[in-house]
Amino acid sequence: MGRGATTEPRRRLPFFALFIALSIVAAAGIGVTVSNRLAGAAQPAVSDPHPVVTTTVAQPLQFVSSFPASGAADISSNSAITLTFSLPISPSSPMPVLSPAVQGTWNQSQPETLTFTPTQSFVPFTKEVVTVPAGDSGIVSSSGQYLQSSLSIPFTIAPGSVLRLQQLLAELGYLPLNFVPQDAQAIPAGQMAIPQAGSFSWKWLNLPQPLTSLWSPGAYNVMTKGAVMQFENQVGLAADGIAGPEVWSHLLAAVAGGKTNSAPYDYVTVTKALPQHVTVYSNGQVAFVTLANTGVSAAQTVNGTFPVYLRFKSTTMKGTNPNGTTYDDHNVPWVSYFNGSQGLHGFVRAGYGYPQSDGCVEMPVASAAKVWPLTPIGTLVTVG
Repeated sequence: MGRGATTEPRRRLPFFALFIALSIVAAAGIGVTVSNRLAGAAQPAVSDPHPVVTTTVAQPLQFVSSFPASGAADISSNSAITLTFSLPISPSSPMPVLSPAVQGTWNQSQPETLTFTPTQSFVPFTKEVVTVPAGDSGIVSSSGQYLQSSLSIPFTIAPGSVLRLQQLLAELGYLPLNFVPQDAQAIPAGQMAIPQAGSFSWKWLNLPQPLTSLWSPGAYNVMTKGAVMQFENQVGLAADGIAGPEVWSHLLAAVAGGKTNSAPYDYVTVTKALPQHVTVYSNGQVAFVTLANTGVSAAQTVNGTFPVYLRFKSTTMKGTNPNGTTYDDHNVPWVSYFNGSQGLHGFVRAGYGYPQSDGCVEMPVASAAKVWPLTPIGTLVTVG
């Protein structure tokens, strides 16, 4: 002890008080820990004995729609074709196929759409079929899904316009008219079957009135039928005068290839007034005139205009006379049938220029030999 200092002895906590104090501190620590856990402190991960597994199933590639629709009719000859699918299409997919084939291009106009743009006309009256391939060699989506089943989509092209038919026949030289399009520019191949704005004009002046009176733009009459028959005969088709898909196909090909008719335009009149005679016109000029005999009153030669449909250098003619007897004439020369059993031909008679036949138009054999080359299939014969 220092000098002058007074010091009180240190007090010691009883053991029991010390125990109580330590217990309070420990309890406080436990409270903090619990409080931290309740406040969201990180906890050890606990594995789920039944985890949920999520899988993504790829959508199948499906065909959605087309234009034209399957079975559609009267489709324009310059229509585009569109095919729409449920998924974007891979640019490496094989393209659909058209039958009969038509020149044109397929392209991917939209991610899910394929479009065919024709660069030549679809042929009028034709049934087209679009075939869409499937499987691992067919249409595939950009994500790798294949089309499951191939498709066949048929549709039919609209009938051809009579006016456009006449325009093409005139352009190719099968009518006694010219056709001049209004637009001087070349007609695109894809528009070739569609009527064009323009005008017709006669090729030659002073054509006979019975012929010019037959002309009717847009109407399928005997003048147009005769021209179709001439064209059919030139290209090797049956000369029936019906402008069906084969005729249109050949017409469009002839125009595209510039294959015009080099033969003259011939026309025949049979005059029943006495003296009866035949006049042949070629390219608007009188080429030949001869006396002739038409049918007697009981078997008259029918009036009207008809196209030549069958020809023989020599043939046998059989039939029944007005009095009931029959005839069987062999080697009748230079025959051009124009109306059923009625035709132009050579026949030996004592005289000519008045009715003597059973309905045919008879001429001296030498005259018939000159007329026959001027009456090819489709040549119009006017009787009156």
